[in-house]
Amino acid sequence: MVKQVVRIHVGMLFLALGLHLGAAAAAMLKGDKAQDGSGGGGDTISHSLTLVQRLEALLAQGNGSDVSLRVETPSADEVKVIQSHSLVLSLQSPVFEEILVSRNGSTLVLKESSDCAAVFDKFIRYLYCGELSLRLDQAIPLHKLATKYQVTGLQQGITQYMSQNVARESSSGHVAGWYEYALQAGDVTLRDSCLQFMAWNLSSVLRSGEWVTISSQLLMSLLQRSDLVLQSEMELFAALEAWIIQNEPDGLTAENALRAVRYAMMPPRELFRLQTQSSVLARYQESVRDLLYMSYQFHSASPLAMAKYFDVNCSLFMPRNYLSSVWGSAWIISNPSRDDRSTSFQTQLGPSGHDSSKRVTWNAMFSPRWLPLSMRPMYTETGAMQPTRVDGGSPRIIITPATSSADFAGVNFQKTVLVMAQQHGKVVVKHVYNFHQSTEENGDFLAEADLYRRTSEYLIDSSLFLHIVVKPLYQSLLTSKN
Repeated sequence: MVKQVVRIHVGMLFLALGLHLGAAAAAMLKGDKAQDGSGGGGDTISHSLTLVQRLEALLAQGNGSDVSLRVETPSADEVKVIQSHSLVLSLQSPVFEEILVSRNGSTLVLKESSDCAAVFDKFIRYLYCGELSLRLDQAIPLHKLATKYQVTGLQQGITQYMSQNVARESSSGHVAGWYEYALQAGDVTLRDSCLQFMAWNLSSVLRSGEWVTISSQLLMSLLQRSDLVLQSEMELFAALEAWIIQNEPDGLTAENALRAVRYAMMPPRELFRLQTQSSVLARYQESVRDLLYMSYQFHSASPLAMAKYFDVNCSLFMPRNYLSSVWGSAWIISNPSRDDRSTSFQTQLGPSGHDSSKRVTWNAMFSPRWLPLSMRPMYTETGAMQPTRVDGGSPRIIITPATSSADFAGVNFQKTVLVMAQQHGKVVVKHVYNFHQSTEENGDFLAEADLYRRTSEYLIDSSLFLHIVVKPLYQSLLTSKN
């Protein structure tokens, strides 16, 4: 069971209720301090745990209760009755305070949805004890109750709990559901946390049972992003096909989703297979015929020649963050705070079929501490930038081609470094950094990583897990008038 703890101040509450707490507890409430012989400050005696236990017992036993909470569901097939204290409710919730002022009797009838009614006792316990334990499936109803009754501390605490547990395993998935709820509730922090996690860990989301249940709005939000992290565009199309088959959306929704696929990022052999084997593409082929036609042109012609006639900067020709070895390489750096490291890898020159046989060799160098750009030599005789180590410097990665080539003309290489972390027993993408040559262009690369601390959340078994992606972007030329 996952436990989220949020504290509330309960000392004044006890005094107001007039409970007999005993000498030690009374001393704590009054803030008594023992003074030493020198007249300096003393120590504080605290029995806060005892106070919380007494409040919990007060709720459980109903001693001195002056209000009964009758919690009913819309169908009235489930009723809960909780003996409570109006002072406690009023102190913790302005909504309860307003209701209690205008009540006509000792019983308050509260209408709640079934999921909220199921956790209402946990919610009330939080008002008394300042803490609660919860499971993933209880987060949304508890957040609803905290929002409805304006219990701000609990509302913020559950938002934080949900943001910290997006990576946790669950039988049917929960991140998409949390996103939909955050969107409805107007919780921007939670909404952005869920959307970012799904975008950066899309392969695991596509494999979850939750994928086919997501809304069309969330589907389009993901399909339109260029920072999706997944194996290939083909993986995304297969998942989209499954979603369409399962949900049978209206024609416009299906067409818009299919037009968000970047077909030019698929090799011609995959495009041929889709056109002959995909039932969804066969049904909606007319709506994407122009995209398929441009993709075949993209693969058959020289990118430079195509750039004279078409805008190659549109999303159709822009790679996402593909994990395939064609686009980059994983890099595990053991003890990353100790030494400078280097590695080499190859990528395909570009996504165009015209460039499929061309390879670029890249040199990547990592330094845990190095000087800013203005304080180090720019290039060596071979044309590669060299890091210069310095105490107190910041982690940096630079990535440069091993050789220059005439084939690079018209191509701009964007580099992306994915930083992994281990959360709840599985490896997830924690941060994504984009740059052209050096992570110094970001300024915040691993700024909070603390690589010297073995228990850093950025390290997995004392190693830094990275994945470098090289994304070739073709540059548009002047459009030909012929």
